[in-house]
Amino acid sequence: MEWVTNLFAGEGLAPTILYLAVAVFAGLLLGKIKVKGITLGITWVLFVGIAVSALGVTLNHDMLHIVKEFGLILFVTAVGLQVGPGFFKSFKSGGLAMNLMALIGVALGVVITIIIAKLSGESLADMAGVYTGAITNTPGLSAAQQAVGDLGIEGASDRLAAGYAVAYPLAVVGMILSCIILRPLCRIDLKKEPVSSQQPAAGEQKSTGSGQNSTIKLIPIFVIIALGIVLGSIPIPVGMKAPVKLGLAGGPLVVAIIAGWLGVKKGWYDTDFTDGQGVHMLREVGIALFLAGVGLGAGGKFIETVQVHYMWVVYGVIITMVPPLIVATFGRLVLKLNYYTLMGYIGGSHTDPPTLAFANTVAPEGCKLPNMGYATVYPLTMFLRIFTAQLLVLLAV
Repeated sequence: MEWVTNLFAGEGLAPTILYLAVAVFAGLLLGKIKVKGITLGITWVLFVGIAVSALGVTLNHDMLHIVKEFGLILFVTAVGLQVGPGFFKSFKSGGLAMNLMALIGVALGVVITIIIAKLSGESLADMAGVYTGAITNTPGLSAAQQAVGDLGIEGASDRLAAGYAVAYPLAVVGMILSCIILRPLCRIDLKKEPVSSQQPAAGEQKSTGSGQNSTIKLIPIFVIIALGIVLGSIPIPVGMKAPVKLGLAGGPLVVAIIAGWLGVKKGWYDTDFTDGQGVHMLREVGIALFLAGVGLGAGGKFIETVQVHYMWVVYGVIITMVPPLIVATFGRLVLKLNYYTLMGYIGGSHTDPPTLAFANTVAPEGCKLPNMGYATVYPLTMFLRIFTAQLLVLLAV
């Protein structure tokens, strides 16, 4: 029975793939459970991953990192393609207001983080880690770690990672709770909530490419990913010690949005491709792999870190929930924004794919408003989150 021991406790790739599969299928099954009509959906994959990892299983963390990042790339590429054909039209109608909301939300998160550090006596450099976890922004964490490395702050990189790991899981729950709380807070009746069914604009092709084979349909996907990685790697000088980048998620999302819009407009491919079952499956597989990777990677030291820094969990929840509740309430009551759009905004303003996945389970089938709200604010927010994570570190010295 040595092979059984090697399979479940070995250090090779097989155990890691096995536990990834367990986290995904068990999480998806739990996601079907509803309590009073509410379910966390695919987000359960994250919590199953944390639980499995907390058992002390042996994992190949290099592989987990690759799976997590590739899953995120697949997810944002699919989202970009789905919203691309109507993205710029929606941006003209409400995108400016939503990006201003995102800007205010980011500013509130930074101010709250600084206030917490002042009142609690916590190091602002440590709170930068909690901040990146509370906004579920891995590129922001990487940027902050690079900043402390450049500044030569000893041990700060590991503490940043610890703060991120402690705040991240409850941040996912906190943003979903924000979406749920917003409903009674603003007296939203889903039965009366308008659902916009986007129709192809003039010049768009609907089904001319039905004869395309699956291999040809894969080509633009990987072209987009390749170009997105290049774009996301371009350093953007902002007058600080280190430049900021769109990163592995921001780059592919921007390229996918442009490709979805331009490709349909020029007739290179049709909306059966950009919003078909293939792209939908790509989105779901991507987010499942991402959540499983995050959960399995964070669970090992999660309980230990929480026991030592339990107040970081509280601080993270405050940073996570207060800004979106304030800004989204304003968006609903003053700007009269659609609830499904606001759920997408909440996910995009925190660069959080699980919130978008949850929003898509709440929205009626075929409703693209959550995806549109998410993609409208995501690129600017990604840039701002990376910048502010570094800013907090620089303010700490």
